[in-house]
Amino acid sequence: MIDMQEIMNSVAKRTKALAEAWKFNKAAFFDALSAAHITQITVTFDGEGDSGQINDINAFNGDESVPFPERTLAIRSVNWDGSATTVVEQAFGSALETICYDFLEQEHGGWENNDGAFGEFTFNVAGRTVKLEFHGRYMEVATSTHAL
Repeated sequence: MIDMQEIMNSVAKRTKALAEAWKFNKAAFFDALSAAHITQITVTFDGEGDSGQINDINAFNGDESVPFPERTLAIRSVNWDGSATTVVEQAFGSALETICYDFLEQEHGGWENNDGAFGEFTFNVAGRTVKLEFHGRYMEVATSTHAL
């Protein structure tokens, strides 16, 4: 028998662990971006029908497009039930994708399901801020009943 309260507790535990990992990952990521002289990153995503993906990742120094640093980044990864975190080394681009997917799960769990969602992350290095523009899709149905 499925215990819904146990499932909800597990989801809450994982969400809390993701929020804690985000603090660590955000600091590590912005430190690395500053060192690489990157001033902004944009990341677009799109998903629906139980599948979602990162589409484009672009790095800038001012208005000029620049490549990602060819290095690894140590980030915190949360296990599936939120009971533990580990520090893992990932290539810079992969670490960025992980951070974005984790934040989407934390704030908009299920963003890729049904009609899905799309949007863009903007990482502002000088302000050490991340803006998420999130567009959730939904189907609207209008029903009319007529007796003729």
